Amino acid sequence: MYNAVVIGGGPAGYVAAIRLSQLGKKVALVEKENLGGTCTNQGCIPTKAMLTAAHLYSEMNEKGKKFGISAENISYDISGVMKHTNKSVTMSRKGIEFLMKKNKIDVYKGTGILEDKNHVKVNDEILETEFILLANGSEPVMFKPFSEVPGIWTSNDVFKMNEIPESVLIIGGGVIGVEFSTFFASMGKKVYLVELSDHILPSEDPDTADEIKKSLKRKGVEIFEKFRVSDVKPSDNGFISFIESEDDKKAIESAKVLLAVGRKPVISEDMKKIGLNIEKGIVTDDTLKTNIENIYAIGDIKAKVMLAHVASSEGITAAHNIAGENRKMDYSAVPSVIFSSPEVASTGIREFQTVPENVIVSKFPVSANGRARTMEEKDGFVKVICDKTTKKILGISIVSPNATDMIMEGVIAVRNGLTLDNLLDSIHPHPTFTESILGALEGIEGMTIHL
Repeated sequence: MYNAVVIGGGPAGYVAAIRLSQLGKKVALVEKENLGGTCTNQGCIPTKAMLTAAHLYSEMNEKGKKFGISAENISYDISGVMKHTNKSVTMSRKGIEFLMKKNKIDVYKGTGILEDKNHVKVNDEILETEFILLANGSEPVMFKPFSEVPGIWTSNDVFKMNEIPESVLIIGGGVIGVEFSTFFASMGKKVYLVELSDHILPSEDPDTADEIKKSLKRKGVEIFEKFRVSDVKPSDNGFISFIESEDDKKAIESAKVLLAVGRKPVISEDMKKIGLNIEKGIVTDDTLKTNIENIYAIGDIKAKVMLAHVASSEGITAAHNIAGENRKMDYSAVPSVIFSSPEVASTGIREFQTVPENVIVSKFPVSANGRARTMEEKDGFVKVICDKTTKKILGISIVSPNATDMIMEGVIAVRNGLTLDNLLDSIHPHPTFTESILGALEGIEGMTIHL
């Protein structure tokens, strides 16, 4: 008899299992493939490993001479890139396996099937439990006509490649599409990026998207906004994609086509059979409890905020609630991070979500930052959104090298209701990119020093 059975070993499930064990509970974790889930095996970790290699290759080609560094015939070996990627995945996975043993969590390899609210079937074994945590995760979206054309990639397929295609058309200009566009273009390949919305990165402000668009175009990426892909057909050289907007049509040939329009929760028949409330994903309250009292759902299966760090936070919250506490999820300061070049990071509200007369918006350009000059970086900015009356920080958006690390200052500020003075009175180290945040903060009251 277990106190809790967790189904899914991704960043929601394994984190929840560890915290439950730390809280004195007897825990089983069920995983049908590899521990770490999508993030470790087919998402965050391998993507960032590949982007690290691409960034180094691009930096050496673009900046070497500027820094007085000479290197002849710079090249890359895709097998070496993938070896580094696979090593990063394996080390992360083994780390999780170690944590399972350290925390005395029973790991079952197989598909967890809900028999009822207290029993989970794994292979031929029935696990009895007080609570169930559903952390089954998500999978790449695939639909017609793309599902009927052999050879079209999803994000999962990129990590299996043994050579980089000379050209790739990417459908979807969100986070996944932009990151893979950055990778392929940085490796010198031709990229076509097609986005149905008004601009790429549609969840971000237009000025943020414009900065990344400018960077991608310099790398040779052709970007088609307000275009949809109506059809894809195989050709002698790969594929021909037919794209169209309200007033234009084009046919584009590429060696590969990558469908990167998002992910969908993994919902199985057993979940429906026992009566879970399912809409787009499994519905929970803000304690992560479903409509069945002893069953919780965390991570991508909820189809709410499909990010690894949110999944882990939900796992921790659910674990404490199972242990008898009363915790609620707070999504007010979720950091969104994109490993483009430059990086993008945002938290709190975006400018397009504001009522302009109620806020003050201030921007500070990366080009005016001292550390940026030492690195030959000019693109990007920090934008701070401040409540006009209370001077509380409502949102921060960053387009800059190291943006994905810098955003934590914004997360703490938004999450804790910090004011302009709270941050202005905090000394920022010099010379660092975080001084760009300080510059944007100073601009709220029109007192920027370095601009």
